[in-house]
Amino acid sequence: MLWTVVVVVVAGLLVVGLGFAFAGSDSTLPAGTKIAGVDVGGLSTTAATELLQQRADEVSAVPIAFTAGQKHWLLSAKKLELKVDWGAAVQAARQRGDGFGPVQGLRRLGVRIFGAEVTPPTRVYVPALNYYVDRIERSLGAEPKNAAIALRGLHPAIVPAQDAMTLDRTAAEDVLVRALSGFERGQKVALPVAVRPAKVQAIQLQRALAQTRLAVSAPVHLELGKRAWRLPRWRVAQLLRLPADGSRKLAVGGAAATTYFEKLGKRVAQKPVDAGFAVHTNGGVTITPDKAGRELDVRAAAAAVLAAALSRTDRTAALTIVSAAPERTTADAQAMGVHKVVSSYETIYGGDANRIHNVQLVAHLVDGALIAPGKEFSFNATTGERSAEKGFLEAPVIVNGELQTGLGGGVCQVSTTVFNAAFEAGLPITERTNHALYISHYPQGRDATVNYPDVDLKFVNDTGHWLLLRTFVGSSSLVVNLYGTPTGRRVESETGPLNVTGPVPVKHVSDPSLPKGQQVVQEYGQPPRSTSATRTVYAPNGKVRSRTTWYSSYRGETQTVLVGTKGQTKPPKGEDTTTSSTTTTTTGTTTTPPPTTN
Repeated sequence: MLWTVVVVVVAGLLVVGLGFAFAGSDSTLPAGTKIAGVDVGGLSTTAATELLQQRADEVSAVPIAFTAGQKHWLLSAKKLELKVDWGAAVQAARQRGDGFGPVQGLRRLGVRIFGAEVTPPTRVYVPALNYYVDRIERSLGAEPKNAAIALRGLHPAIVPAQDAMTLDRTAAEDVLVRALSGFERGQKVALPVAVRPAKVQAIQLQRALAQTRLAVSAPVHLELGKRAWRLPRWRVAQLLRLPADGSRKLAVGGAAATTYFEKLGKRVAQKPVDAGFAVHTNGGVTITPDKAGRELDVRAAAAAVLAAALSRTDRTAALTIVSAAPERTTADAQAMGVHKVVSSYETIYGGDANRIHNVQLVAHLVDGALIAPGKEFSFNATTGERSAEKGFLEAPVIVNGELQTGLGGGVCQVSTTVFNAAFEAGLPITERTNHALYISHYPQGRDATVNYPDVDLKFVNDTGHWLLLRTFVGSSSLVVNLYGTPTGRRVESETGPLNVTGPVPVKHVSDPSLPKGQQVVQEYGQPPRSTSATRTVYAPNGKVRSRTTWYSSYRGETQTVLVGTKGQTKPPKGEDTTTSSTTTTTTGTTTTPPPTTN
């Protein structure tokens, strides 16, 4: 028992002695201490901090090669704006050797024997880190590439699959920061990745490869009744949709097949005929029945071509024809309620050949327009732009209140006639503009000009049934009829007086061929004028449905007067030109008319 006590006492004294022997100085770091792999044992805290910061500055711009598979990326601590708190790391290392009396020595002895590695606290600019990790992630490729079959000429071959690597983002960020916060450079650092294998590997396409070889080995023949076509090997190859993007089966399809079958379909198809409306001189309407068409069954044709291409004996594909239904059946047309004339209007026209051509052309564009119940008819939307490409010619038009020559002259003959047909039907007119100049051959106060795309004629079909607009162009007159179900409405109209609202604008032009002071009227003008048209629409029971007044204001036409200057030594100081302003008023609203065709 005594010896045991002696041994314990001696051991305790030995430990205490070792503690005092290795206690060292509080101002130095314990031997065996490493920070970021650098041995700083025995250095003062100040010296260790300065050493580490100096080493960090030396490698801040030196990149490390980070790798994933066969790819690599060079990044430096400077690019990530990485900051290491070396002072905090040194204090943490010092605390591992701290203690009271012999305890400090024992702790330092432990560090000396077993070593101590301190990881310094690090800060990184997160947006920069995210930016570079995103680049690495994108360059790896998010999706694997499945094995596919490709044709090299008429020789099919398998394109091997490519597995994809995906970045373990969280772990990769940690690897980047730890590596760049250290001092090792020149080595390659592998980033943590996971491999995503392709779903379709080359071995899985062996059967499709054999089928592709057979498909392009010989021509394929098509048959439809007594008609036949031959598909050479190169054409068969064009029509094939080879296994790709995860597909394992050979098929007939794709853009080239679609184009081919569309062309073939046009050669064998017969378009269906919609049910129509035949109008008669007595104002009645009969339905022209629909006719079913026929078209190529493209899906069946593709299946037949594939079956023939995969046959070693019978390489003939029989085509199939199916019925094609019309868009508007006879039953549809009968339900639309287009039975007889609802309203009609006729205007007289003339002019040069180009104007007559334009009238006939635009009348054809609106002819046959169908207006659904509750829908608004737009003249511009129905005709589209009146352009030279559509065949419109130059003819007299009104531009800025003056008669000139322009593309589409004569179009307003049709818009005016359509307006008056809608007027007589008692339909709500939602947009109408009068001409800039008064035109006597149009009904007073009931002209309607148009100019694509800003000046339009619009009205609404409020009859409860469809309306059919038809135009009939004669040698000198245009008739517009609206067919539908008669509403029983009664329309009365009242035309206001044609009032002169100002003097005739006069333009004086010097003429050296006339005696001084003599005046001759070269062109007669017209004064500015205004008028109105009021329409009252009565319901079948005699009650007033609506009463609307359209106001029209027209500019004056300039009168040109030649003034003689013969024998005059000095020319007149200038030409005396008088003009008048013009406004157009539609349903109580005043606007300035734009350039229009008359």
